[in-house]
Amino acid sequence: MKKIFYLLSSLGLLMACNQSAKQEKEEAASTKMENKQKTYYGSIGNDSVFQYTLKNDKGTEVKIINYGGTITNLLVADKNNQVGDVVLGYNSLSGYQQTGNPYFGCLVGRYANRIANAKFILDGKTYTLAANNNGNTLHGGVKGFDKVIWTVDAFDSTSLHLSYNSKDGEEGYPGNLQVKVIYSLSADNELKIDYTATTDKPTPVNLTNHTYFNLSAGKDSTILDHELMLNADRYTAVNDKYIPTGQSPAVKNTPMDFNKAKRIGNDIDKVKGGYDHNWVLNKKSNDLSMIGSLYHPASGRFVEIYTTQPGIQFYTGNFLDGSLTGRNGEKYIRHAGLCLETQHFPDSPNQPSFPNSILKPGETYHEVTSYKFSTK
Repeated sequence: MKKIFYLLSSLGLLMACNQSAKQEKEEAASTKMENKQKTYYGSIGNDSVFQYTLKNDKGTEVKIINYGGTITNLLVADKNNQVGDVVLGYNSLSGYQQTGNPYFGCLVGRYANRIANAKFILDGKTYTLAANNNGNTLHGGVKGFDKVIWTVDAFDSTSLHLSYNSKDGEEGYPGNLQVKVIYSLSADNELKIDYTATTDKPTPVNLTNHTYFNLSAGKDSTILDHELMLNADRYTAVNDKYIPTGQSPAVKNTPMDFNKAKRIGNDIDKVKGGYDHNWVLNKKSNDLSMIGSLYHPASGRFVEIYTTQPGIQFYTGNFLDGSLTGRNGEKYIRHAGLCLETQHFPDSPNQPSFPNSILKPGETYHEVTSYKFSTK
């Protein structure tokens, strides 16, 4: 009887040891994977910044740092299955922190784009913001969401969950705003950005991502040979400081017409300063729908753009001047990259005719944008 008892005890101990060894092996493998996909990127004061890598089986990779929620790299294959980095950026944290960094790859808020005269009136009260762009407010102010360290709430090989709590009065905006952003990469090369926010006071909210694309992966110094399609019959006209006039002219028979895919370089010289405008998307609801595409014939890379947002800012890197050095030593000259920033319209808090951008307590701001990559 004792022999049977000892035998069973030994067997139980052996199984426990095997289970423990298996668990340790799995934990070690998980740690190894995390270490490979989460790497130290630098420090800001006492805070560490990390880079997180999302990857699928097709070799597509998205690298994001929690400083500004910034997309630093986006590696996608061309029609010959050669992988290349299709976004502009730097090799180090100092690049993203430097004065003059033009918002490469970052999350933008509390209000993306411009607010006229750096002020707005809400419920009878005037709120004054930072006048950081020709007397207007641009991309949230002096220290917008692009310049803060976001909290990482969850992370695995295909998704990164970030959050940031913007305090009442930050950059002049009312209300404690709790923001969550989820980056996810699908098996079929769709990069999705899911934004949610809640507030305890009425406040303007407009969140977007400011990635600069160049689908040639550095082989072309500009994006002028890219072909763009935007499903939009109108755009918001602006004054000489890029503030909307309140008018939304038709694009038909103008250089602003991209309803049929068109080479960007064809008409850009006919637009003073280059393209830096908001297109009014042909949408009657906030359903996620395909609103545009971008194609680079030489590489075959093709991107479909989906969004729930009412507008998109198409910007052709007009203010790049060659003074910035990218990750491979290249100089980012004028039109080196382009932005496709899905958004609410610029200056909406001061434009009653524009879609509402005021978030109230009890409501949830929720917008989704995705970029689906393929070749043709």
